[in-house]
Amino acid sequence: MAPMSASETPISDAAAVLTVVVNGQPALQYDRRKPLAARQRLFLDHMDRDMDAGITLNGARIEQPDLPTRARFVAISLLDALDAGNDGLTAASCAYLALRLPELKQVKLDRHQGQAHIDLVFDQDYVPTQTVQFIKPGGQGKPH
Repeated sequence: MAPMSASETPISDAAAVLTVVVNGQPALQYDRRKPLAARQRLFLDHMDRDMDAGITLNGARIEQPDLPTRARFVAISLLDALDAGNDGLTAASCAYLALRLPELKQVKLDRHQGQAHIDLVFDQDYVPTQTVQFIKPGGQGKPH
């Protein structure tokens, strides 16, 4: 039996899902357990080759971006793709982040007053928030 490659290593349920949260709301999820088509894997490699030539991030030119810098660059591309409704770039950007950073659990993207804030979360799974309605004792039924 041949040894498994890194792309074939079984993924636990806890590490399987990357959630993209935009302005506090879950926008999409990427399930790492689903295999990526060969054509799509080649596109991710193409993204890396393009970034090997350097990137511009926050107005600064970076000639040899490391993986964390590439991740921030791709996360910005993901936010722009979501804003533009570009499903292809959204999918590619999300797949890149999920597969190049297998320990990444959430990508939090916030855009306020034209400014983008990106938070790559490695230590906390996404947990949906629940709204709790408090009712005054005595059965009046008016929420507070």
